[in-house]
Amino acid sequence: MVKGKKYGILIMISALLIVLAAACSSKTDNAAQSPAPWGEQGTVDKPITLTFFDKNTGDLFTNPVAMEITKRTGITLEIQQPTGDPEEKLNLMLTSNSLPDIVLMDRNSDIVNKYIAANAIIPLNDLIDEYGPNIKEMYGDVLTKSRHTDGSNYYLNNWYGMDTDPLWSFNMRADILKEFGYADKLENGDSFTQEEFIDLLRQFKAKYPEVDGKPSIPLTFHADQSTVIMETFRGMYGMKTYYEQDGNIALDVKHPRYKEMMSFINDLQIEGLLDKEWAINKEQIYEQKASSNRVFVVGGFEPIEPNRLLREQHGEDTDKQYMAFKVTAPGIDPAQTTYGPRSSLGWDAIAITTANKHPEETMKLMDFLASEEGQYLLLWGVENEHWDLVDGKHVPRPEVLQGFKDNWGEYSKRTGIRKWVWFVNNGSGSDGTPYDLVAKYERNKYNEHAIKSMKDSNWDTAIYNNLGPAGGTPDALTEQKLKDLTSQGFTKLAYAETKDEFEQLHTKLLSDLEANKVAQIEQLYTENYKKRLELWK
Repeated sequence: MVKGKKYGILIMISALLIVLAAACSSKTDNAAQSPAPWGEQGTVDKPITLTFFDKNTGDLFTNPVAMEITKRTGITLEIQQPTGDPEEKLNLMLTSNSLPDIVLMDRNSDIVNKYIAANAIIPLNDLIDEYGPNIKEMYGDVLTKSRHTDGSNYYLNNWYGMDTDPLWSFNMRADILKEFGYADKLENGDSFTQEEFIDLLRQFKAKYPEVDGKPSIPLTFHADQSTVIMETFRGMYGMKTYYEQDGNIALDVKHPRYKEMMSFINDLQIEGLLDKEWAINKEQIYEQKASSNRVFVVGGFEPIEPNRLLREQHGEDTDKQYMAFKVTAPGIDPAQTTYGPRSSLGWDAIAITTANKHPEETMKLMDFLASEEGQYLLLWGVENEHWDLVDGKHVPRPEVLQGFKDNWGEYSKRTGIRKWVWFVNNGSGSDGTPYDLVAKYERNKYNEHAIKSMKDSNWDTAIYNNLGPAGGTPDALTEQKLKDLTSQGFTKLAYAETKDEFEQLHTKLLSDLEANKVAQIEQLYTENYKKRLELWK
């Protein structure tokens, strides 16, 4: 009996070992079939493909930078982008529940709130806490300021951090400034007072009433940049998006100096110093005018194409180039001007959708791309192929810089450098080189001058972003009516033929705003503004 019991126990042990071995084998097989944890080299054990809707690009993820990302992370991205309106596609994906794994949307659009309300994107806080050390380090208080009203982060910002590069300006022909005795201001990048500016425009018109048989144009704008035109003039007067007083938010037309600003624009129009076609100058017409000798000043953005055409005509070192300057309104110090409205919270929102089956791996990918190492890969290319580390400093290879000069779009598409602009930090790496290689590493003559002349003019618009009502609500329709009235009012006031007409139009504008519930919308702005201040604490 003892011997039988002994054999029975041995048989039971053998059977148990077989069961345990089978269980371990099954566990191993299941692990191989599911997403593996992030490996030592930052890769997954089994490759993963994620779909990524990027409203800005639809290129195949096959160039050198893309291949390096996959090599480093084990993740391949399938880029999706519509041929039509991105927001229409985003709405269609939401209503049809055909979501990609990752989505990039316009951060300032109401589409982000729609996705949050529909539970289409997931809160990221726990994922960031566990898998996002680089995100925490790079983003800092941007994460706090990007929280939704429920306190959660639903996206990561793109092009975040305060960009100190100049934005709007009055761009004056360098050769004309020298001719009129302002070589010192040109050299030093000094600002012009409003009186000096008017005098310069008058001098140009008097000396050059016609150029090549056509009337000269002292000042013009690109009509497709209507908002830019208004903001350029607001920059002179130190005005911002809204008029803020004692914590209350009102439309900019309520600003004490708004009428004065519009009267100045109207004076330019009446005197013939402002191009009569400024409101209808489409791109081709604008560039034709600005690249001729008929124009002295162009307002708004850097005139990239007109300057290129002028260099093409007159040589690389010509003084027949536009240079950026501030013009200051009476009583406004140059440091009080607001020519550079920039949001520290960036342009885009990048989110993980509820369709994503690999949120942990996706967050680890995001953390890598958002890191300093990832930023240099996205924006500089592959080390030892596109750039080298020399004495601890990133140094781009000459052929890379030349490639972007020769054909930006084609070279970016071929190499992948600055093709995938995700989680972009507007700042510089630990060695002092800018993350944005193409735009900020080498400065041309215009950029160098603008940085000097437009100094201290940038301001952070983030606190004012999206203070309005939710899309599709009655208040949203009311707000749109107010926007239409102020936009139309700007043009009408600028084109008023007499000062009596100007006064009547200004009075009517304020009256029309009151009749269309401006006080109600301004109260909403104020409430949302105060809530945001509280949320940002």
